[in-house]
Amino acid sequence: MSLKFVKFHGFGNDYIVIEQASVAEGTDLSDLAIRICDRHTGAGGDGIAVLTQAGNGSSNDPVSSGNEADYFCEIVNPDGSIAGFSGNGTRCAVAYLYYSGLWHHTSLRLGTRSGVKNYSLIERKGKGEFWLDAEIGKPRFSSEQIPVVTSVNRAAVVGEPIRIDGHDYSFSAVNVGNPVAGIFVDTFDLDWRSVGRSMEVHEVFPQKANIVFIKVTDRENIEVRIWERAAGETSSSGTCCSAAAVMSAFSMKTDRVVDVKSPGGVTKVTWQDDDTIIIRGRADLAYSGEWPA
Repeated sequence: MSLKFVKFHGFGNDYIVIEQASVAEGTDLSDLAIRICDRHTGAGGDGIAVLTQAGNGSSNDPVSSGNEADYFCEIVNPDGSIAGFSGNGTRCAVAYLYYSGLWHHTSLRLGTRSGVKNYSLIERKGKGEFWLDAEIGKPRFSSEQIPVVTSVNRAAVVGEPIRIDGHDYSFSAVNVGNPVAGIFVDTFDLDWRSVGRSMEVHEVFPQKANIVFIKVTDRENIEVRIWERAAGETSSSGTCCSAAAVMSAFSMKTDRVVDVKSPGGVTKVTWQDDDTIIIRGRADLAYSGEWPA
């Protein structure tokens, strides 16, 4: 028996989308993610997105009542850990529902471990290119909610000092479904990969953290480099782009509507007046395949 999957990517941030109904009973999703996401011996990916139709009673469906969401999406990182949320991963999952013909309405409610999120199909080009607006939710700023260990509890973590590999840095942080710490830079000439690798697992982040390096271009544009928790360097990340935009606006460096340029492409982030974050981005079909179960 083999497991069918479809691989999508959001600006190069790639996810393997699987229907829970196709997964053999007793399959360990963490073990599956480790094996299938391996870029040498597997299909390769920054994670798996496992879709369950809401209301089917599955143990993997926290919104099984079906009253809140249309589908539930579980995101599992390539190291086997469970992610609270993924902006690009869930966008890939929603694109799959349209691609496969499982969903036809222009809007969809997707259950995640960070709550129910609303998605809107903006445009479909050809068979495999989808533009979607995705609701990320409201950012949480306090040190307890991110979480970040600080000397005293802080209502917002801004300009917090941290020492990484013998060098001093200053970071801000926010939770946008996942904990994200950001360092503002003038250039990407620093060894940001090394800093990100060490900072991700620093003791001040009890749940680890996504690390994003932010260069402000002007009031409406920023550029980022991303070190993602449990995945390493990624070409894009919906949550990291969202967090970078929010931290930039919160620090009065930009407006609340920002184009976030990453190596994979440009994500438009709108931090609305009601505090809800909306991102607009692409999900593209890579290929479909079967994994030996």
